[in-house]
Amino acid sequence: MSFQVVRDEVKRRIESRIWPQGSVLPTETQLAEEFKCARATVNRALRELADQGFVERKRKSGTRVKMAPSKQARLEISLARHTVEAQNATYRYALVERNVVLSPGWLASQLNVSSHTRILHVLCMHYADNRPFQLEERWINIEVVPDIEEADLSRSGPHEWLLNAAPFTDAEVAFFAIAADGRLAEFLGTTPGIPLLQTERTTWLHQQPVTFARMTHHPGYRIRTKY
Repeated sequence: MSFQVVRDEVKRRIESRIWPQGSVLPTETQLAEEFKCARATVNRALRELADQGFVERKRKSGTRVKMAPSKQARLEISLARHTVEAQNATYRYALVERNVVLSPGWLASQLNVSSHTRILHVLCMHYADNRPFQLEERWINIEVVPDIEEADLSRSGPHEWLLNAAPFTDAEVAFFAIAADGRLAEFLGTTPGIPLLQTERTTWLHQQPVTFARMTHHPGYRIRTKY
């Protein structure tokens, strides 16, 4: 029996109140006997449920259903192209600017790199049915992904290239409500002062900082997630 089957059954019993909030679950050995699987399988299942906020685990007191089980919202980091096409719109990409610079002070602090680190700075636009969809500004650590310096970004964006060539292992995302300034208003085809959603994302590859990206979305853009 797989750990997923054990995890889902334990979760079902918690949600149906067979094991109510605050109750102590059977031991790993007892569950392994019931499900006819290895104890390691049960251990992994319970660890996942702990990560998801359903149970809490303590070495001497066992596994207990949380008094207020919490769920984690999962946010998919998708390509702008996929998001546009999922809306049955025609996607178009345009590279606005690319240049190699030394890391500015604010970026060196953000990525925890030296101010002498060479960075590829990319500015590009994503369109849906020829209407501005997203302005992407990205700074990429050339020391971690040296091939990006010569990569052809004229047909597809840096995000797509990075996902194929240097998938990240960790990410941090921040969301902001901002008012469009003159520059953003021009790129996104709106007027200054209009509220916009802006996201910032930092990614790492095995603890090495890869990129910092700032995406500004068209007026009215929404982010949805499930948990």
